[in-house]
Amino acid sequence: MNPINAMTIDVEDYFQVSAFEGHIDRAQWDALPSRVERNTQRILDLFAKEGVQATFFTLGWVAERHPALVRRIVEEGHELASHGYAHVRVTQQTPAEFRADVERAKRLLEDTGGVEVRGYRAASYSIGAENLWALDQLAETGHRYSSSIYPVHHDLYGMPEAPRFAFRPRGDDGILEIPISTLSLGGRNIPCGGGGFFRLYPYAFSRWALRRLNRAEGQSGMFYFHPWEIDPEQPRQAGVGLKTRTRHYLNLGRMESRLQRLLRDFTWGRMDRIFLDGEMRA
Repeated sequence: MNPINAMTIDVEDYFQVSAFEGHIDRAQWDALPSRVERNTQRILDLFAKEGVQATFFTLGWVAERHPALVRRIVEEGHELASHGYAHVRVTQQTPAEFRADVERAKRLLEDTGGVEVRGYRAASYSIGAENLWALDQLAETGHRYSSSIYPVHHDLYGMPEAPRFAFRPRGDDGILEIPISTLSLGGRNIPCGGGGFFRLYPYAFSRWALRRLNRAEGQSGMFYFHPWEIDPEQPRQAGVGLKTRTRHYLNLGRMESRLQRLLRDFTWGRMDRIFLDGEMRA
């Protein structure tokens, strides 16, 4: 039997992505038209229709403004996890700032959702070889796992020398790190776990890659996307460069239909149940 794959959503709004940091000041966030609630509600409707449970890595900033959305996530059987409070990359924080951010987010999410928050994902996968101290702080603040190291080469993030599958970077007593899925091809790790790459590659490649992970390597896949990726009508940001514009807006109109196919082609579940509670196979 094939392993169950982990479906994850980074719950943030279109204006909160790291690529727009130089164009949209955080002080402007509350003045911009928010679309995260309606987009996440659509995702929840789709998951309910397909019988899929998932993990929602939710910004504390979003939870603070949309508590009913957080409660719906929990009430419908999904895992509530942390994406930090304000989508600040760990590489831009001191240890004290990082700890304050993750503690604030965890407390807010738990108070709103009424459940323990065990998982954390850093903004833009910004934990790597230079700041592994962040994993120690996650363990100290009561998190059980992280999904914050991406074992690829990328201009914004990446730790290509990291293991491709779940491991404990700080030793056997440290927190569990669960990377986004990659395939090892030609001596390089090729992303195959969602985000912009899912919109860039033909759907057939993503399906082939996940099947290879499941069948040839016997591993659970880890897939992620954002609510804004199913929203081709979101406001367009002026003045961004070609690379950023391409990464953010490419194939948004195809994302939802591809996602529907993905949900039907594989078996999906929550991060905590797959990696912490041992439900690895369908």
